[in-house]
Amino acid sequence: MKGKRLLFLCIAVAIVMVLVGSGWAEDTGKININKASVSELTQLKRVGLKYAERIVEFRDKNGPFKKPEDIMKVKGIGFKTWELNKDLIVVDEAVKS
Repeated sequence: MKGKRLLFLCIAVAIVMVLVGSGWAEDTGKININKASVSELTQLKRVGLKYAERIVEFRDKNGPFKKPEDIMKVKGIGFKTWELNKDLIVVDEAVKS
């Protein structure tokens, strides 16, 4: 009986952690294209592994993006991809000025 209670409690805690964690992710949901990893960049719509790698390579070669729409300077990232992601993409505050 004690084992069943413990199992139930563990499952309940796990469910709460998943629900709370996903809620926090939705709140912040923005991706800083100057700091995001390849894996994080693939969360953008229409950005797979190849394009995410290009974004990181572009950033490494040319320095940080000054404004979110500069992502369109990356080969293969066009206006359509920008439009789908413009509410998700941010850049460092220090870089904006």
